[in-house]
Amino acid sequence: MNYGFKHNSIYFWVINSYTMKHIAILCGGFSSEFEISKKSATTILNNFPEGYFPFLVEVTKESWTALISNQRVDFNPWEQSYVYQGQKRQIDAAIIYIHGNPGENGKIQAILEMQEIPYVNSGALASELSFDKWYCNQFLKGFDIPVARSLLLTKINDFTSEEIIVNLGLPCFVKPSDSGSSYGISKVNTQEELQPALEKAFAEGRTVVIESFLKGTEVTCGVYNSEAGIQTLPITEIVSENDFFDFEAKYLGKSEEIIPARISEIEVNRVNALSIKIYQLLKLRSIARIDFMLVDQIPHVIEVNTTPGFSEASIVPRMLAYQGKSIKEFWGDILQKEL
Repeated sequence: MNYGFKHNSIYFWVINSYTMKHIAILCGGFSSEFEISKKSATTILNNFPEGYFPFLVEVTKESWTALISNQRVDFNPWEQSYVYQGQKRQIDAAIIYIHGNPGENGKIQAILEMQEIPYVNSGALASELSFDKWYCNQFLKGFDIPVARSLLLTKINDFTSEEIIVNLGLPCFVKPSDSGSSYGISKVNTQEELQPALEKAFAEGRTVVIESFLKGTEVTCGVYNSEAGIQTLPITEIVSENDFFDFEAKYLGKSEEIIPARISEIEVNRVNALSIKIYQLLKLRSIARIDFMLVDQIPHVIEVNTTPGFSEASIVPRMLAYQGKSIKEFWGDILQKEL
């Protein structure tokens, strides 16, 4: 992959190694969305505000490596440092843009907090809670926020198919609860489809959530914090070519994202207000994207994404483009607020 790193000279690194804040953009990770994470991080890198020295750090189970001046060098995760041209340099701050484990679930945030290194993300607790679909929605339900009826499974035979259908009806959705991934999700229309859907979901996560079907209009709202306060981006309507907004719809062009959403002013106001409320309740930071199903003009939360896709074709950059805000300006606002 061409990471598109613009500042590729050793000279640039030397003269800026102490004058600019070094910002590591962490990407990759352990989930099925490894390549998607790298695309998101590269988009951020290529549109980074001036006045910083940004670079990618690719995280795998085997190693962490920094890409400095188009060269790969070892990166020490416990010190958050690297050695380049014989000089050791610790980062000043980080942007964690890993979709899934170990970034979206708060593990890297905890490491950075122990090192007292600032990062531009939701905190460890907020990330872990938002990452788990069932626990997040149950938390929000405690504040009278509408969510689908659901069952949590810690093993595949926790409930019989008859019990699932009696409690939730058909169709229903089967999802990995703790993987944070778009993989492993199935829409189940018949009793015979339940067992294969559960096996598929448990292949991606240790726990699985089954949710009742919500019939309505699917929309998503971007939310971020700046010096001007918590801001919402233009609400986007999602019309999937598939049965639902799955991996293909999300990343392979099998959906239509309509900006602005074709919903009433009342619904716009309700989605915006609820998005801000959820952002505050979960103590989110930086950018988040909250997905809803509008049922009889009432927004029901589907899930909260603390690390939404950020390739140039992703929804949040398209929201920004519609609003007339550049990606560089957007991250400049966030960095000014968080750092």
